[in-house]
Amino acid sequence: MYDTARTATLFAATLATGLMAGLFFAFSVAVMPGLRQADDATFVTAMQRINSAILNGWFALAFAGAPLLIAAATALHLRAGARSALLWPAAALVLYVAMLVITFSVNIPLNNALGAAHAPGELSTLRALFEDKWNRWNLIRTLTTTAALACLIRAVLGYSSISSAGSS
Repeated sequence: MYDTARTATLFAATLATGLMAGLFFAFSVAVMPGLRQADDATFVTAMQRINSAILNGWFALAFAGAPLLIAAATALHLRAGARSALLWPAAALVLYVAMLVITFSVNIPLNNALGAAHAPGELSTLRALFEDKWNRWNLIRTLTTTAALACLIRAVLGYSSISSAGSS
């Protein structure tokens, strides 16, 4: 039963982290390059709508659920005495927390500034202050979250080899 909880938690953490890595990746390779082609008013309006639409339960479940699940998987590995397998979920947690720091200190303040824009004359200036910085830090979030996902995949692979060795 305990192994089942540990496996399920690690799987759920990997899935939630993968969803977040995929979201950031999609913005890096499709959404923002597509919006780069738009005029200032379209760019600002689209980003305002995206920033509003993303605040929903499904996003919150993956965004906030991932670090909680990673922390739980790490604790369950620690409790089980699986110290050799502890490195990967612990590294994933550090990487995911780094992404959260970036998100809350850079991307959200930029989103909020963009959300407050209403005067057509300020759109060009606001976009210039927003776009390159947001893209640069989103790329870092993409890499950080993808690295966290890789750590969790490594933990799953390590756990499955431990489990199969124990059942032989």
